[in-house]
Amino acid sequence: MIAPRAPLYLTHAPTPKIRDFATLSALEACIRAILLSVMPLVIYRATGDAAIVSRIYLFVGIGSMFCGLMVPFGARWVPRRWMMTLACGFYLTGVCIALAGGPATKALVLLFNAVGTVTFTICLNAYVLDYIHRIELGRNETMRMVYSAVPWSVGPILGVTLLNWWEPAPFLLAGLGTFVLVVCFWRLRLGNGRQITRARMPTPNPLAYLGRFADQPRLIAGWFFAVMRSCGWWVYIVYLPIFCIEAGLGDQVGAVALSLSNGLLFATPLMLRRVRRVGVRRSVRLGFAVSSSLFMLGFLLSGWPWATVLCIMAGSVALVLLDVCGGLPFLMAVRPAERTEMVAVYATFRDASGITTPAVAALVLAVAPVAGIFAACGIGLAAGFMVAGRLHPRLGLPRTVTAG
Repeated sequence: MIAPRAPLYLTHAPTPKIRDFATLSALEACIRAILLSVMPLVIYRATGDAAIVSRIYLFVGIGSMFCGLMVPFGARWVPRRWMMTLACGFYLTGVCIALAGGPATKALVLLFNAVGTVTFTICLNAYVLDYIHRIELGRNETMRMVYSAVPWSVGPILGVTLLNWWEPAPFLLAGLGTFVLVVCFWRLRLGNGRQITRARMPTPNPLAYLGRFADQPRLIAGWFFAVMRSCGWWVYIVYLPIFCIEAGLGDQVGAVALSLSNGLLFATPLMLRRVRRVGVRRSVRLGFAVSSSLFMLGFLLSGWPWATVLCIMAGSVALVLLDVCGGLPFLMAVRPAERTEMVAVYATFRDASGITTPAVAALVLAVAPVAGIFAACGIGLAAGFMVAGRLHPRLGLPRTVTAG
């Protein structure tokens, strides 16, 4: 007698979890963290002028923003999994240019890195909004930051150390990280995400959804908060190291400060608990108030360079808090049918800050030393504090909790 055959089951890719997206974020953080403190130093060494560095970052920001706005248009023709892979291809192209080119090509390296970042961010956020429930978005952001804490803490100082040892070393390490990211992404089998379409709707122009974005105040507020906190990080990443070099503190102080500040990502679960207890509005306002005050104080104490460094480092604690809660107004308001488009607009915050920060810095450097950029950043963060006052008091609070 022939034994009955075991039934065949159709298998499919398991539903991705928060941990999977946190892993992808951490791997991408390894790439960016290695080059984060390296690129400003490489460009500054090649030019020797902070104003030229600002102009390079300005033009790169403009190019990156244009590319970011075109991602949704490209996603209509290219499957999302291939767009994600293309983002990694941009990182690899930047690495290859850095290894093969001379000092004049460093701006191209920066551009390809920026385009890779914005493409990866748009695709990953779209996946998150497809698979993670709205009430779990806060936990997703926190786990993402915790998983990325080690790369962001070790990467900046490791990158500068490798740069001073052998200039190609940090770029080779970033290239290796990119290969690992691609392999991990394809092993997760995320596919193209959940497709949510509206019937009988014509394919819009890539810029047509900007009007719908502008009609939703919470999306605008979330985008503005992201721009302002990103400006704070740009100043911290690009201009604090230049300040340290010009003040005679050396080229590793800025990288050490960034690594120490990024170590605060381990505290993001505690920060999220506070956000859930007191609400999004109070948390966002606290973050902007503290960071604004400390950046302005750093400018006032610029005659004592170490005091300025300590003030800006302390201000970065508030920037981490803003990383935890500043994007929640957007994530809680975006409509499912507009995920890819609205995420694409939201992702322009990096490019908007990448344009605004060097543009303002160039104006400041025309009349003041590098420390003046800290004061200008403090004013921008104060504007974020004012806008946050317009958020709903109960945003992010459980229904049984009364806003204070």
